[in-house]
Amino acid sequence: MGWILGTDEAGYGPNLGPLVICATAWHVDGDPVDIDLYERLRRAVTSRVPVPSREDRARRVVLADSKRVYQPDRGLSLLERGVLSAMGTWSDAPDGLEGLWKIVVPQAEFPCGSEPWLADFECLLPVDSTREAVVDGTQMLRRALEDCGVRLVAQRCRVVFPGEFNALVLDWSGKGELLSRLTIELAAQTLDKLPPEPALVVCDKHGGRNSYGPLLQQQFPDTLVQIRGESRRQSVYIWSHGARTVQARFQVAAESHLAVALASMTAKYLRELFMKAFNAFWRRHVPGLAPTAGYPLDARRFKREVADRQTALGIADASIWRAR
Repeated sequence: MGWILGTDEAGYGPNLGPLVICATAWHVDGDPVDIDLYERLRRAVTSRVPVPSREDRARRVVLADSKRVYQPDRGLSLLERGVLSAMGTWSDAPDGLEGLWKIVVPQAEFPCGSEPWLADFECLLPVDSTREAVVDGTQMLRRALEDCGVRLVAQRCRVVFPGEFNALVLDWSGKGELLSRLTIELAAQTLDKLPPEPALVVCDKHGGRNSYGPLLQQQFPDTLVQIRGESRRQSVYIWSHGARTVQARFQVAAESHLAVALASMTAKYLRELFMKAFNAFWRRHVPGLAPTAGYPLDARRFKREVADRQTALGIADASIWRAR
């Protein structure tokens, strides 16, 4: 018996909108190092993304890399069904963005005060999928989980809005350092809430970084973090944390692990909902404004077009524009 944790992020590259990091936690019957969740849950889950024309016929829940699951021209439905169906196996279904926040970011208040575009934003969930599709997915997943001795127990997020992002980048000398530190911190916080059984933590690699040992050692100062290998493909570490043994892998294409795929999708879903709120706010103030996903080239266009209204509203650059 043990735990599998998967982590991933959405929004690392954009200049607008938040960076969202997610960790998912799964309890498994067996040694977590040896378990393939895709194989165990194959009756209910697939990593194969259907073409849009066949999406409505997909019965199994699609859990895969969010970059494959979500494309702007196909909407949120496939991403949304996967995230909310999985969430329904361990939590009550959220009815809106604030309700979703309370489930995935329980450690913090909903930031409607610091982020003005959230103050009056109303968003009923699901947005593009249907409640029936989500309920069907949840029921199918719940049966498969029970049958194979697996429980999903958490989808936890750390959301970094531009103001905090800019401050931390300065403190930590770069956004790569920010991503690695916050990912490891989120994984540690998630582990601390779980009973002390062995754990495998799988993280998508952070850019070109190969060495995570010093950051892990800083996060777990009361134990010796042992390096089992560091390379471009994968870096592996092992240590004792209280009564549990933890193995952490930082690897290329970690979304091939279901726990990481769901983390990727959850992070992307939350970020896309925040971008809906962000775009809705500015489009109310600037008629005819085209929405943005926040990535550098289009973000600069968007920033130019809202500049006059931004000044009139007294909204500082640092609160919306990520310097890196």
